[in-house]
Amino acid sequence: MGKQLRIAGTIGESIVDGPGIRYVIFTQGCPHHCPGCHNPETHDFAGGQLIDSDKLVEDIEKNPLLSGVTFSGGEPFCQAEGLCAVADRLQGKKMLMAYTGYTFEELLKLSDPWVMRLLQKLTLLVDGPFIEAQKGLELKFRGSANQRMLDVPASLAAQKAVWEEQYR
Repeated sequence: MGKQLRIAGTIGESIVDGPGIRYVIFTQGCPHHCPGCHNPETHDFAGGQLIDSDKLVEDIEKNPLLSGVTFSGGEPFCQAEGLCAVADRLQGKKMLMAYTGYTFEELLKLSDPWVMRLLQKLTLLVDGPFIEAQKGLELKFRGSANQRMLDVPASLAAQKAVWEEQYR
């Protein structure tokens, strides 16, 4: 049995939540409450449903067309330990990315060791709060212009945010 996650839901195949065909896990619970949020129903930490991380991985592995998995929300880094259980089983098989309302710099300062472990398993990270006044439909895989699409391995190596240039 894996770790329990509280999720709002999943999408089995998405082309708008990162590059390629992706499985998306929407975590339940978010401390940011960004005005104009795309998923306000995910804010309540008591909402959604509990699911075992092994069940999610089994569902993901059923689809050979998936190129990656996206952790969205809610705020994925509030459930970093549970998402690490998913990522551990998929790392090297699927490209992993996450959306977060935290900036990369804020994530590095969080005291939860699971946050760093989850970061180390990601290839891409869209960071920063959604800002409605900076909303842009032309932004690739981002909701507002302040958000960055980061190359996580390069960012961790440099200990500073490094853009994934093809999404700048």
